[in-house]
Amino acid sequence: MTVNDYMIMTSASEKLLGDIARNDAWTGSSFEWIRGVPSATKGRVGKTLITEWARAVGLFIEGAPDGPGDRWINGHLIQIKMSTLWDVGFYKFQQIRDQDYAYCLCLGISPFKIHAWLLPKNVIKEHVIGHMGQHTGSGASETAWLEVRPGAAPEWMRPHGDTLESVRSTLEKVQT
Repeated sequence: MTVNDYMIMTSASEKLLGDIARNDAWTGSSFEWIRGVPSATKGRVGKTLITEWARAVGLFIEGAPDGPGDRWINGHLIQIKMSTLWDVGFYKFQQIRDQDYAYCLCLGISPFKIHAWLLPKNVIKEHVIGHMGQHTGSGASETAWLEVRPGAAPEWMRPHGDTLESVRSTLEKVQT
């Protein structure tokens, strides 16, 4: 009897794929496709989703072509960060920098739920930048990341959102 290594591996792969597909929480989600796009494209996807959402709910929005901020929303320069839910159950918002913006909008996309936080720049500087370094450890000051578990955001984040509705409410209230 001849053993066909290729056939053994393809059979094992197909079984594994079937097992993973049956256990994948993203199956049937309108956002499943986002997980397959390159990291650089995910940023653009997040900005586009926020732009479409802001227009649909009546917020004034325009691009911010001449600086590090992503969008002007109701007169505020907003840095937009998006993360899909990682398999281990958290969002990781990356490349957070100390640049010129009023708020950092963190958009978390789960298979069937959206989370969002509108973090004022002073809060980002107090809790993230210089505290959660992305490339060189906790002392990094150029870029930072923020890890958040849905439903268990750090205490300092809780006044600043969890839902798009709370972010919208804040944006409607704050004055320029």
